[in-house]
Amino acid sequence: MDVVIATTEADAAAAAAVEGHHAEMAGTLARYVETLVAAAVEADGAAATQARDDLVAWCDHELVPHALAEETAMYPAAQARPEGRLLVEGMLGEHEVIIRLAREIAGAPDPVRAAAAARALQSVFDSHLAKENDLVLPLLVAAPDVSVADLLAGMHELLGGEAEEQAGCGGQACACGESGGPG
Repeated sequence: MDVVIATTEADAAAAAAVEGHHAEMAGTLARYVETLVAAAVEADGAAATQARDDLVAWCDHELVPHALAEETAMYPAAQARPEGRLLVEGMLGEHEVIIRLAREIAGAPDPVRAAAAARALQSVFDSHLAKENDLVLPLLVAAPDVSVADLLAGMHELLGGEAEEQAGCGGQACACGESGGPG
């Protein structure tokens, strides 16, 4: 585990919560992808269709809203720093790839192509999360003029109550560092 130097205890806790939420998302995506790949390998059309539909629903309700909330809540603060400008531009480009791959999975004409796109999505997403955890978060928590806890509270607001519950916030600890219920 890398050591992250934060300007406040709240920011250190918020960064740890984000990393935990990212790990949960990566694990969830891996399970959905593996289920789809296994169904494609077995040539089980019904199971593959269900696995694809489940993955697409998760992307629509969890992955894409999370990415869009980051673009509004977290990325502007990182992009405003000279050392973060190009990094955030690259991260935004990866969001476009992630969204395109999610749509490719949804529109795949057969299970093999859906599984291939799903595996590509997983690879891009894993790389993307590593950059957020290892580059974006440390940049933000080290900035004395940025409150990561406040930025993540903004993400919480952007995701809204329904998305919070699907993202694991409803009464549980979430990536914004808050707990105790929606909002």
